Amino acid sequence: MPLPVDLSDARCLELLRSGVIGRVALCSPLGPRIIPLTYAVRGDSVVWRTSPYSELALHGRDQELAFEVDHIDYERRQAWSVLAVGRCEVLDDPETMGQGGNSSMPAPWAGGHRPLCMRLRWRSLTGRLVSTDQEAVPVDGS
Repeated sequence: MPLPVDLSDARCLELLRSGVIGRVALCSPLGPRIIPLTYAVRGDSVVWRTSPYSELALHGRDQELAFEVDHIDYERRQAWSVLAVGRCEVLDDPETMGQGGNSSMPAPWAGGHRPLCMRLRWRSLTGRLVSTDQEAVPVDGS
């Protein structure tokens, strides 16, 4: 039976930075929602673009959200996930995210105009690895 291994902070950040697609979890007036999106990591934040009228823009602003990225290797029967939790905010000035402003924001894969830039600055970043081959899992969890 595979046992989960907690990942180090450095490994969580490395895996988070390696991804392109993740999911944001939020509570809306209609109940819990999971929204897949393209993202980037800027400093201690996950950033993305959305429509100003999206469910995420309407109900995620100034709220506690969870963001998850993961990977499953079916052949090796190994998987990892990283979870970032924190408050979401709208970036009125995307230039604050570094050089290039909007160009430093990830390009959405979904169609439509998505000019609203949002950021989840995490206060918690955790990760786990599950593998049926425990000898393949490094001792420090990375």
